[in-house]
Amino acid sequence: MELPRGMKDFESNEFSKIEFVREKFLETSEIFGFKPMEPSPIESLSTLEAKSGETIREDVYFFKDKGEREIALRFDFTVGLTRYAISQKSMKLPAKISAFGGVWRYDEPQKGRYRFFHQWDIEIFGNTNLEHDAEIIEFTSKFFSKLELQNIIIDISHRKLVESYINKIFEANDPQIVSDMLRAVDKIQKKSKQEIISEYEKKGYPTTKLEKIIEFSEISGTPSEIIEKIDVDSLDSWSEITSIYDSLKNRGVSNIRVNLGIVRGLDYYSGIVFEAFDTTFDIGALVGGGRYDSLPIALGRTDLGATGVAGGVERITLALENQNSKFKQLTKRTSVLYVNHEMKTHAINIASSLRADGICVDIDLGDKPLKKQMEQSVDAKFAIIVAPNEFSDGLIVLRNMLDRSEKQVKLEDLSSELS
Repeated sequence: MELPRGMKDFESNEFSKIEFVREKFLETSEIFGFKPMEPSPIESLSTLEAKSGETIREDVYFFKDKGEREIALRFDFTVGLTRYAISQKSMKLPAKISAFGGVWRYDEPQKGRYRFFHQWDIEIFGNTNLEHDAEIIEFTSKFFSKLELQNIIIDISHRKLVESYINKIFEANDPQIVSDMLRAVDKIQKKSKQEIISEYEKKGYPTTKLEKIIEFSEISGTPSEIIEKIDVDSLDSWSEITSIYDSLKNRGVSNIRVNLGIVRGLDYYSGIVFEAFDTTFDIGALVGGGRYDSLPIALGRTDLGATGVAGGVERITLALENQNSKFKQLTKRTSVLYVNHEMKTHAINIASSLRADGICVDIDLGDKPLKKQMEQSVDAKFAIIVAPNEFSDGLIVLRNMLDRSEKQVKLEDLSSELS
């Protein structure tokens, strides 16, 4: 029998890598004071449509339940966390919330993303405060540092700045033009310049103006470098970009760059936007986020600002694999081996005692020969060998599976030795 298209089973090795990212995410969340929760995996379809309109039906799994209600599986955490936040009238602000789990999207399957995948997410709900945006970006940088993921660049921009440039080029203030051009800019990472020009020429947009928008989206650098390339005085919200940049420098975040091609495709973004990339690995953005004050408004709360970021976990694990990460926590397990059947009962007793002390232990229960047990222990850091002669003297053999060194250890000292 086959799985539905775009679905997959997460086997032990891959699941362990996802768990590695989850542990580092929870550690970083605690350091920054984000409170973890998990919003419902099922939402009313109308809630998702409040964010993205009826076109969201093309991108989500939705159906009618037994009560004929239209419901959908969550496709991110932002909607559920925002729905939760606006319902908590007495919630202390600013509220810092984190989430980690699975989401469903009816996208075309691609490398690093199936139709079910794992995502991490943090959000800050409260007043509109640029330091909240800076906190979100600092978290992203520190999280990647905790993962020891190298070569990360965080590109920042501002939706209002890009929108003001579009209005200037088209000499209009037409929401449809702005929406189309934002989507054109968002496609730059995936399509060639000529493909985008051809696509939007068919929609009636002049080539000369399209070229100016694309040229604008290719501008990046420090604020002082940007000023040398364009007239920032004629654009909205430039001061917010410089304020964010200065705040991040003050926070010790150095892997940042202003990139006017970052707009984020979703309509609800309303301020600072950013994406993070591995500069040595062509897999697309590892995370994306920004300010989205319009979403709480769409869900019925006009007094609540919001900013956040989310990242695909499987894509991050691919980036870690690309730089040969060892996923450090995967080498801590210990195997208990026994030389013959007579030693099996003693080996099981030792394994149980170590587990009671919180030590991760594997043991073969099928009377395999010692050689086979050893072959199955290649991922362990230590192997405990229970042999008749040593055991009769109250000893076991402790073997380091990484450097192949061995020594004899007293049974009563084994737990502290491993710890």
